[in-house]
Amino acid sequence: MEVAAGRAAQPVLTARLATIGVLILVAAALGVYAAVVGLRVKDGSDAGTQRDRAVQAARQLGVNLNTLDYQNGQRDVDRIVAGTTGKLKDQLGGQAKALLDRLTQTKARTTVSDPQAAVVSIDDDSAEIMVSMNTTVTNEKVKNAAPQYWRVLMDLDRHGDRWLVSNLELVP
Repeated sequence: MEVAAGRAAQPVLTARLATIGVLILVAAALGVYAAVVGLRVKDGSDAGTQRDRAVQAARQLGVNLNTLDYQNGQRDVDRIVAGTTGKLKDQLGGQAKALLDRLTQTKARTTVSDPQAAVVSIDDDSAEIMVSMNTTVTNEKVKNAAPQYWRVLMDLDRHGDRWLVSNLELVP
């Protein structure tokens, strides 16, 4: 009888080993799936972060371009130039003195309301962002100016974690 009992136990043992093997394979497959999905989510998160950074950089430069005060002109111009790169940076840097002189001469102040920005296109190292806002320019002669709608298309280049504006074009 002992031989018969041993033979009956062997198929049960084989079935248990097969079940354990299948469970190990399922667990391994789930682990691989979770890793792949996790990497995709991380890549999407990084892309979303870069998209947000590009939009914020463009919006901020739009605000900086239109937030000027003759009493703090140099600081305002420096802030604008710091958000740019390439030929645009060179061009703005070269025009800084003329802008400062004009601001001081006219005692001008510009302010911004309702800044908006949206992605036109973006990839890993460049973006095109549309920025719009209302701007108001006041000076000694014009104390209560009406806001003017302003819209510009900006090209941005990625430098590490920073997005800098390399070109801008006023849009009617």
